[in-house]
Amino acid sequence: MNSRPRSKGRPEALAEKVYQALKQDIFAFRLMPGDRFSENEIAERLEVSRTPVRQALFWLEREGYVEVWFRSGWQVKPFDFEYFEELYDFRTVIEREAVRRLCALPPLACAEMLAALKRFWIDDPRLEEGIVVSAQDEAFHMALVAAAGNQEIARVHGELTEKIRIIRRLDFTRDDRVEATYREHAQILRAIFQQNTEEAQRILTDHIAVSKAEVRKITLHRLQQARLQVTE
Repeated sequence: MNSRPRSKGRPEALAEKVYQALKQDIFAFRLMPGDRFSENEIAERLEVSRTPVRQALFWLEREGYVEVWFRSGWQVKPFDFEYFEELYDFRTVIEREAVRRLCALPPLACAEMLAALKRFWIDDPRLEEGIVVSAQDEAFHMALVAAAGNQEIARVHGELTEKIRIIRRLDFTRDDRVEATYREHAQILRAIFQQNTEEAQRILTDHIAVSKAEVRKITLHRLQQARLQVTE
């Protein structure tokens, strides 16, 4: 859960900037699971003092991204396979419920709320770049949950989505995942528009299961390859 303060004061704003920069480093594989670093290294690279760096790292530690290494430095938290699989299970429960609610809406209202998704995933020309499609895939699933109408469910789903972002990006280093994602998203939308709850939930569950299966395939070599792809 995001427990950062929302103060607009300068110290918190600077810590927030460092926090966002470090999180992006983790998501983009510039800092990989198991990498160790010091507060001084981060402070020098981002040209700030150690105080906002330390505050940002405490926030990231509470959210499960980093951990203190014997009190002499920091480490990006190594992958916990069971933890990620549990997140995927939770994601499946939330999104299946969202689909159920969407299928119960009046067809015209549902079509209007999901018009932007239909346009991108069915009507418009397809994109090819994996990292771009990865971001759009994330937005698709968040939009489905948001359209279901429960703000608290959407908030929890948003936090969960952020935690599995690194797995999603690894998933989209495979070329076949772009084609499959377009196909499966279109199938999910069509089933929702037809108010076919069982079919929409089945396709959605299978779609998420493919990404979940990727968790057990993660290796250091694959992470290094992903980092090279991002930095090229």
